[in-house]
Amino acid sequence: MPPADAIAGPVVEIACDESGFSGSNLLDPVTPVITHASVDLRVDESVELIAALRSGFRWSLNEVKSGQFLRSPSAGEALEWFLAALSGRAHVHLVDKEYFLVTRIVDLFLAEPSYAAGTRLTQDHRPAALALYRGGRSAGPDWDAFLAAFVELVRIKRRHEPDPLSSERFFAARDALIRDGPGAQAEDVLDALSRRRVWSVLTRLANDDPSIPPPLEPMLPALAETVLHWSRGLRRVLVIHDEQSALTAGRLRRLQRALAGGAGPSAAEASPAAVSPLAGLVTVDSRDDPRVQVADLLAGVARRLPPTGDDGPLRPFVSPTSLRDPEG
Repeated sequence: MPPADAIAGPVVEIACDESGFSGSNLLDPVTPVITHASVDLRVDESVELIAALRSGFRWSLNEVKSGQFLRSPSAGEALEWFLAALSGRAHVHLVDKEYFLVTRIVDLFLAEPSYAAGTRLTQDHRPAALALYRGGRSAGPDWDAFLAAFVELVRIKRRHEPDPLSSERFFAARDALIRDGPGAQAEDVLDALSRRRVWSVLTRLANDDPSIPPPLEPMLPALAETVLHWSRGLRRVLVIHDEQSALTAGRLRRLQRALAGGAGPSAAEASPAAVSPLAGLVTVDSRDDPRVQVADLLAGVARRLPPTGDDGPLRPFVSPTSLRDPEG
């Protein structure tokens, strides 16, 4: 989605990549987190940074990868240097896939679906999601079954009727979770899930309602948060992104209008005339753009580093609005 015209006013160009994307397989225990990293480096700055990293290590000819980077004998020193070089020039948005699924349950079935869902623009939905997430995780196997039933429920083939059996399995899993006693707040959220409301949303999904974001696609809220971070309400953002099948032109236009509308009434999309912080997005092959290679390295490092309560050396880069339990 390149800009239709010349971009008026202040603009920042950023390069992005992700690590941990696994399509709709959001319950894969091997990759529980997605990281979406962005940098505002120029091409020449990125070339110099990558050259400096390669000077002391046997990197591949085309790209520097995080696994290789973190396994090197001098990983600690190299990481410290790399993060220092990116100070003030980079951003990382974390998405806990399990928490993302919980936010989707709330955003779809307890609110009006919107492309602003999962972002800071719909923070009023987060208390319900957080209560369900924390209460459900204490429930054991029934929690895993509930999330798996939700994934099955919304994985709808377009232009077909919703599956009544999937709906019944979802509500059976919901009822089993309630019997586990996840706590009053979580139970209130679960009780609020009505069959009529769920069936209505599923019907809209089955009929390819374009106003509903893809239920199992975390890349869109991650991109939205990245744009909002770099915009800061003062400038527009042009995104250079590694090739990503989830970022279709239609979805990007919907996201662009949603960001133009702000939170608004029920996070409704803005009119086409409204100015969006997302000026445009151009995809590239990461092997051809050193800026994207730097973003890819940062995303991989952020995903692979052992988790700590304060995010360790990555703390200055990690978004406070990352889609995860803030106390996790």
